[in-house]
Amino acid sequence: MMTVFATVFLAELGDKTQLATILFAADKEVNKFVVFIGASLALIAASAIGVLLGSVAAEYINQRYLNFAAGLGFIGIGLWTLWFA
Repeated sequence: MMTVFATVFLAELGDKTQLATILFAADKEVNKFVVFIGASLALIAASAIGVLLGSVAAEYINQRYLNFAAGLGFIGIGLWTLWFA
């Protein structure tokens, strides 16, 4: 559980989701607790979808191939980010 927590926590730091949450919280007329609850529920929902899709994929695809595909995906995103930086 700590590995998953640390990985997701570090991946979310400074990303678009956190920046959007900061912008919503910066509005003086918005209840900060509502922003926190909304952002938390959104992350929970997105994580639930990821767990569900991962569970289904694991039923039909070998774990090694899933790891390989995930690695290629991360490399692709990194290269795309560097190219357009």
